[in-house]
Amino acid sequence: MTGDPGPATAGDAADGDSEFEASVRSLVAPFLSAGGGSGDEPVRIERLSGGASRRTWTVSVPGRPGGFVLQVARGGATPMEWQARVMTAAARAGVRVPEVLSAGPDPGGLGGDHLLTTRVEGESIPPRILRDPALAGARTSLTAELGATLARIHGIDPGPGPETHGESDLPDELTTYRDVLAGLPTPYPALELAARWLERTRPEPLPPTLVHGDFRLGNLLVAPEGLTAVLDWELAHRGDPREDLGWLCVRAWRFGGGGRVAGLGSRAELLEAYRAMGGAHLEEADLDWWEALGTFRWGVICAVQGARHLSGAERSHELAAVGRRVCENEWDLLSVITPLSGAEGEAVTERARRALALTRDADRVPPALEGPGALHGGPDAGQLLHAVRHWLGGDLGPELGGRGRFHARVAANIVAQVERELLLGPDQTRERERRLAHLGVADGAELARAIREGDPSLDPGEALEAVRADVVDRLLVANPRYLLPPPR
Repeated sequence: MTGDPGPATAGDAADGDSEFEASVRSLVAPFLSAGGGSGDEPVRIERLSGGASRRTWTVSVPGRPGGFVLQVARGGATPMEWQARVMTAAARAGVRVPEVLSAGPDPGGLGGDHLLTTRVEGESIPPRILRDPALAGARTSLTAELGATLARIHGIDPGPGPETHGESDLPDELTTYRDVLAGLPTPYPALELAARWLERTRPEPLPPTLVHGDFRLGNLLVAPEGLTAVLDWELAHRGDPREDLGWLCVRAWRFGGGGRVAGLGSRAELLEAYRAMGGAHLEEADLDWWEALGTFRWGVICAVQGARHLSGAERSHELAAVGRRVCENEWDLLSVITPLSGAEGEAVTERARRALALTRDADRVPPALEGPGALHGGPDAGQLLHAVRHWLGGDLGPELGGRGRFHARVAANIVAQVERELLLGPDQTRERERRLAHLGVADGAELARAIREGDPSLDPGEALEAVRADVVDRLLVANPRYLLPPPR
């Protein structure tokens, strides 16, 4: 399994913590001795980048192949016994998963419920899965392999789950994320509009099956021979099987690849393999609503990530950058609700190209924002930001390795957004004030509330066009490349 070691965060058991290390050594010792060792060999513990609900380490013995992956739950996470039971049932059904070695309450010193599995080799970083020449052979059959794997998962009966994953299932996903959206400090009128559309067009449910809950590139391991493991079963629950299929097709999980399914292949290929392995007889149109729901879900998650940074709960420039990605999902949702005409699309494309040109040339110092005689000219704010971006992307980045290079690239992208906002923002704000005044609302919060509550005084067509104009303006700053037609 690939991954870059990262530092422990405040409150986590750190790699150097002697009690934590002793507990890890005690946990893996029986499996070392079962492999022909003495059980007391020195082990190497490395922290991997973790998620909001759990922390992850690799555990290995120098000079011995294989190794282990240890996950420790944060407070409130799904019980590890449930994940272990689902993974064990999945293995019996022919799904490739790491072998579960130990799961349950903290034996002492770990800091939470634990799950210990074998370590499986494979690539998990999506751009590498999509572009690494060594994986070219795997890519030719991976879409079909994913369809067959989902059919196997949806045929699993793992037995009764814990309280939050039992016969009553999880709360309705659309309702859950609408409630989250309503509680966010930043209003998102486009997401509110999409939520109402999703509610109006909701399809009849299928009989519930086991659902992985987060089946996408990033939670899969791929080797030259194909899929080697399905990871991260923490969101597994009973639900509509189309949830997994639609989530796999969301644009965010294509990572620039041309295929609609995880950037790899077509939905027809996915569903053909799914049906052949015993999955429900579904057609491509059956996934449309669920792909839109997945896009809505990811948009709300992006907003939550940005709010975590703004609240001070977790200061992170990466979370701040994710918060600016909400508009990507809004654009995709609006494109489903009411696609643009050809002429409208061409106009948006031209605006996107002009916005990209503002920050494309890293070597050309931009002109002063207010002219050479301005109070803060020579260099002004925009020219200072350009200098920082040039350093982050051109000088600092190549000197760093792995995670550091990634964070430098994120920071450079943030600086480019700020540069574009300085240049485009004033005119965008004036135009938005005009649009809102025409609708008869004071600001974005009032517009979002009017859409959410179905205010009859709000003209639906005019509201849609105003919301779309907002989303385009935000994308011109946050990621104008997203507005360009996909490469053919």
